[in-house]
Amino acid sequence: MGCWTKLKSSEWAYPTTILSLYGFFANCRVAEPFLTPYLIGPHKNISEEVVTNYLFPVWTYSYLAFLFPVFLLTDFLRYKPIIMIQGLFLVTNYVLLCFAPGVPAMTVLQVNYAVVTSTEVAYLSYIYSVIPNENYQRATGYLRGAFLAGYTTGASLGQVLISVAGVDYFYINAITLGIMSIAFLITFWLPMPQRSMFFKGKQAAAVGLQSQQEGPLEENRLEDRVMDKDGADSLKEEMEHNGSAGWCSRENVATVGPVLWQSFRESYSSRHLIYWSLWWALATAGYVQVFNYIQLMWDHIEPSATSSIYNGGVEAVCCLVGAAAAFSVGHMKVSWAVWGELALGLFSAVATGAVFLMVFTSSIWVCYAGYVIFKSCYMLLFTITAFQIASNLSMECYALTFGINSFVAVTLQTIITAIVVDETALGLDIVTQFIIYGSYYAVISLLFLIRGTYTAFVNHCYPEHTDAKGPESKVEVISAERF
Repeated sequence: MGCWTKLKSSEWAYPTTILSLYGFFANCRVAEPFLTPYLIGPHKNISEEVVTNYLFPVWTYSYLAFLFPVFLLTDFLRYKPIIMIQGLFLVTNYVLLCFAPGVPAMTVLQVNYAVVTSTEVAYLSYIYSVIPNENYQRATGYLRGAFLAGYTTGASLGQVLISVAGVDYFYINAITLGIMSIAFLITFWLPMPQRSMFFKGKQAAAVGLQSQQEGPLEENRLEDRVMDKDGADSLKEEMEHNGSAGWCSRENVATVGPVLWQSFRESYSSRHLIYWSLWWALATAGYVQVFNYIQLMWDHIEPSATSSIYNGGVEAVCCLVGAAAAFSVGHMKVSWAVWGELALGLFSAVATGAVFLMVFTSSIWVCYAGYVIFKSCYMLLFTITAFQIASNLSMECYALTFGINSFVAVTLQTIITAIVVDETALGLDIVTQFIIYGSYYAVISLLFLIRGTYTAFVNHCYPEHTDAKGPESKVEVISAERF
C-alpha cells in the first residue's frame, strides 16, 4: 500500500506506469499475426481476392479520413478520452472478429480498426502533457519499451498457442479480446491532463509563440522571467485555471490557428528537416503497404490451410531485431547531419533487396528472412529520423510534424492502394503488388543515395561548412536533452 501511495504521488512515475501498462496490453494482440489465415479460413470463409482488393483498402481510406481530425481532436479533448476511445474500439474490433460473420461485418471491422490506428497519436503524445520536461526522455523509453514488449509477447504467445498447443484461431481471437478488455479498463486510471499543446488561452499562446520564435534557450530565459515576476505557484495555478476552465471556449479555439502556423513554420524551416520528413513520409507509406499485405504473400507461398505457419514467431523476431537496432542508434558516434541521408539511401537499398527477395523466392523461410531484414531496416531508420527531427524542435513542433508526416504518408499509401490494390482500379495480384512495392523502395533509395553522396562529398571537401554549424549543433544537443 505504501509503494502504491508513493507511486501515485509522483508527478511522472504514476502516469508513465499506467500508460506503459496500457501500451503493453493494448499491443499484446495475440491474434494479429494470424488475421489473414483467420479471414480466408473456414471461420470467415472470405476469398483471398476480396480480402486483398476490397477489405484491406477500406481500412486505408478510413484511416486517411480519420487521421487529421483525430489529431486535432486528441489535443482538444486532452488525450485521455481519445485513449479510452482507442481501448473501446480495440474491444469492439475483436468482438467483431469473434462473433460477426460475413463481408459486411468485416467491412465495418476495417473502419473500426482505422479508428484504432488513427488514435495511436494519443498514446504517443499523452505523456508529454502530464509530466515535467526533464522526464521526457525516460518516459519515452519506458513507453516504447512497453509497446515493443507487448507486441513481442502477443506474437510469441500466439505462435506457441498455435504451433505447440494447437489452439483454434477463434480461441486465439477470444484470448485477444480478453486482453484488450484489460487494456480498456486500465485507461480509467490515467490522470486527466491539465494542459494541451495547441488549444491554449491567449496568454499561454502568446508565451508559446514568443518562445518558439526566440528558440529553446530563450524559452528558458522567458520562463525564468515570468517565474520571477509572478511567482511559480501563482503562475501554475493561473495556467491550469485558464486551461481547465476555458479549454473549449471560443478564445481557446481561436488561438489554435496561429500556434499551428508558427509550429508549422518552425517544423519545416530548414532543408535538413524537410529531407528527413520526406523520407519519413515516403518510406512509411511503402512500409505500411508491405506490413498490411505480407500475410497474403506468405499464404501465397505456403497456404495456411495445408501448412504450419510461423507468422507470430517472425513478427516477434522482427520486434527483437528492430529494438536492438534502434537501441544501437543511441550508442553510435556518428554525425548524422553528415552521414544520415546516405544511411537512409543505403539501408533503403537493403530494404529494397529484401522486398524483391520476398517476391522471387518459393521458400517460405527465405520470405520470412526477407521480411525480418526489411522491417528491421525500417525500424532502424525510423528511429534515426525521429530523433533527428525531435532534437531540432520543441515538443509542439514535433507533435505537429508527426501528424503532418503521418498524414502525407497515409495520403501516399491511399494513392498506391487506389491504383494498385483496389478492385475498382488495377486490382493486381499479391506478387505483382510486391514487385511494385520493391520498385517504389528502389526509387526512394536512389533519391537518398544521390542526395546523401552529395552531402557527404560537400562536407568532406568543405569541412569549414560543417564547422560553421557548430552553434546550431549545440542547440540541437540541448533540444534533444529537453525532448
